[in-house]
Amino acid sequence: MDYLPIFADLKAKPVLVVGGGDVAARKIELLRRAGARVQIAARELCAELRELADKQQLEWLATSFDEAQLDSVYLVIAATDDGALNARVFEAANQRRLLANVVDDQPKCSFIFPSIVDRSPLVVAISSSGTAPVLARMLREKLEALLPANLGQMAQVAGEWRDKVKQRFSKMSDRRRFWERAFNGLFASQMAAGNVQGAKQTLDAQLTDAPPQQGEIILVGAGPGDAGLLTLRALQVMQQADVVLYDHLVSDEILDLVRRDADRLCVGKRAGAHSVAQEETNRLLVQLASKGKRVVRLKGGDPFIFGRGGEELQAAQEAGIPFQVVPGVTAASGATAYAGIPLTHRDYAQSVLFITGHCRADGDAIDWPSLARSRQTLAIYMGTVKAAEISQQLIAHGRAATTPVAVIGRGTRQDQQVLTGTLAELETLAQQAPTPALLVIGEVVNLHAQLAWFQHSAQQAGRDSAVVNLA
Repeated sequence: MDYLPIFADLKAKPVLVVGGGDVAARKIELLRRAGARVQIAARELCAELRELADKQQLEWLATSFDEAQLDSVYLVIAATDDGALNARVFEAANQRRLLANVVDDQPKCSFIFPSIVDRSPLVVAISSSGTAPVLARMLREKLEALLPANLGQMAQVAGEWRDKVKQRFSKMSDRRRFWERAFNGLFASQMAAGNVQGAKQTLDAQLTDAPPQQGEIILVGAGPGDAGLLTLRALQVMQQADVVLYDHLVSDEILDLVRRDADRLCVGKRAGAHSVAQEETNRLLVQLASKGKRVVRLKGGDPFIFGRGGEELQAAQEAGIPFQVVPGVTAASGATAYAGIPLTHRDYAQSVLFITGHCRADGDAIDWPSLARSRQTLAIYMGTVKAAEISQQLIAHGRAATTPVAVIGRGTRQDQQVLTGTLAELETLAQQAPTPALLVIGEVVNLHAQLAWFQHSAQQAGRDSAVVNLA
């Protein structure tokens, strides 16, 4: 280990920066965020630093460096384009046993600035000891994506409870178990959902000998298939699950991102195959959460768009189980985007309708005249089985038989297929498409040949992506 990682308290302490350009300004921003009292020795200041000096938010000490300026500071940064001056600052600081940093000159640094993930009061610092700063920055970007924005507030609330926990648990091991349970349980979920008051009540309730017996249900949209379309929140939740109930629509590459030791139960439904009844899924969700488990209900697409997620949460609400929702990219949005078919376009369609091809037998009759209107896009989920009826009814109610259509099979996945043709050919196209498939009807389909970026990318990468045109 070339450098000892430490966190320095610089609040109200003087720090000298030699140099007044853009590089100095970047370092000064970090110093000011840490509460340091910044002093500058520089011939001139960039516009940003001059504005701060005018507002008396830093002190422009002198127009040149003098070793005496080091006598009353805690550390010094040299950020000039004058190598000889930077070396002089470093030597003078060493003589006074002051920590010094010469920007972009690692051998002349007795301390270095790490890449920082700031979730104050929680701070993560990453350093390559000055050997590969770009690599450190890339790692920071990955951590920025993985660490929830609410971590700082969660740490702050936890800090308010430290004394209470110490009074309740005399042993350090008991305190550790308490916080592990809190940071992996309902308290953390409530903080993530913005329910700070509820999170505080949970901490108070957990200051008892008995562990919490009630878990929670988190409804998560897995998107149409490509794991890259998962939201950051979805990934975070999947990594914290005790048990995951998932659909057949959830791709294997997404399931691979679930926490390794989480239990997995498939409760998906598939046309013509054995499937778990919705009522049984609702019962399982409530049963597992009632045992204190964090239950993630992973659903393809968005759980509130033809996903019956509302029914599942109604069951949770009736049972008094806490729940939250993580939305996902719905198939109509994701699959059409990957197929290069805009759902709306001012030259072709001013509206789009999301429709399910699988309705309740006792449901309302379909308003075919409204669906058959021109200059609108129809995105039909679960419509392949009834493609013939859809085609016949739309044509019978005035939509032209030559209206462009697309059937997007396994949209956003590496084996995506886009079959295009006319409304009169919809049944044939639907029979050839792999499932799951989305039906798209409207003039916007004509843009597929021009905008189909994903199949081109797949072909260049040596992957299969078929395009069939029956028109």
